[in-house]
Amino acid sequence: MELTLLGTGAPDGLPRHGCPCASCAAAVGEEARAATSLLIDGALLIDLTPGAAFAAARAGHSLTGVRQMLLSHPHAGPAVEFPAGLPAPGRVPDGRTLSLISGHRVRAVALDSPGTGYEVTGLDSTRLLYLPPGAAAAGLADPAEPYDMVLLDVLGRPDALAALRASGAVGATTDVLAVHLDHTTPPGRELHRRLATAGARAVPDGRTLIVGEYSAVPDLPRRTLVLGGARSGKSLEAERRLAAFPDVLYVATGGTRAGDPEWAARVAAHRERRPGSWRTAETCDLTPLLAEDGPPLLIDCLALWLTDAMDSVNAWDDEKWANGGERALRERVSTLVAGVRATSRTVVAVSNEVGSGVVPATASGRRFRDELGRLNAMFAEECEQVLLVVAGQALPLRG
Repeated sequence: MELTLLGTGAPDGLPRHGCPCASCAAAVGEEARAATSLLIDGALLIDLTPGAAFAAARAGHSLTGVRQMLLSHPHAGPAVEFPAGLPAPGRVPDGRTLSLISGHRVRAVALDSPGTGYEVTGLDSTRLLYLPPGAAAAGLADPAEPYDMVLLDVLGRPDALAALRASGAVGATTDVLAVHLDHTTPPGRELHRRLATAGARAVPDGRTLIVGEYSAVPDLPRRTLVLGGARSGKSLEAERRLAAFPDVLYVATGGTRAGDPEWAARVAAHRERRPGSWRTAETCDLTPLLAEDGPPLLIDCLALWLTDAMDSVNAWDDEKWANGGERALRERVSTLVAGVRATSRTVVAVSNEVGSGVVPATASGRRFRDELGRLNAMFAEECEQVLLVVAGQALPLRG
């Protein structure tokens, strides 16, 4: 089945007319996007958009062979003129299957918002799922058979992709394409980096793809360390990396602090922005979790884990540190790092980068800084990907 993307943007396109934002300013050349529209095998057109005939011509195709035109959502963009000779557009009732004269089968998928999703089966039995902007599927079987390709609003609705993964509709070889890209998405290379962390990709308007070719599916790193200073955005970056995956276990190593309202507010802010499907474990006992099979782990953070480990070996006392405390801490760190090396789970860990600031005034403060630097370096050595977050911008250090 051959798919040509006549557009990959939101209904208003990208850039938006007259918008001065950074994403719109950077949306030039291949990053400029018309409203999303799909041409399948030259016979099926999903979502008619302004200039569809010209877009098809630029991609080397014609709309003269279109036998069916389907709409997935109410049109909110510029006025659309129907090209002469095309069949009247329509929508398929939820759950109904439409057999086209071209041999394609189209099933309408119910959504959690107004509109209709479409499952298209080609003559070669390959299958794709298309969801309109801001929508998640609400009518798939569980467990579902994996699609060869899925097109949806990845960054706007990462929970929709997570739900598809949970049902089995998105598997390891499913090509996930981001469409309905708006000026709320980050510009340039940051867009493609962020999509890759969700196991998705974006292609320019006019690109023709063969459904079922898996060579371009991004490989997801199994172990990732996200470093950053205070309020750098490191926790948000870590959470984004797993937002499109189901059943994440969030491991909070900070615990609770009675009588500290500022700490309680920090914990509440983290909890509120996490997906509702995630579970939370408040523990510093990481080794058993790493040894178990299960869903992805998000560990936030290693600095608080180290604080607990140093407390447990009395590392703040110089005499006790010299008489066994240092050795005991090294053993704890080595055990944790060995667990990271051996784990079969997807792991995203967060840690503070504290070695670039003012030298602490106390011996215990310098000891913590030094030990955290060693822990970060050892943990990073076992990770496929390491990032440093500065002012909300993720800088790849490895992978």
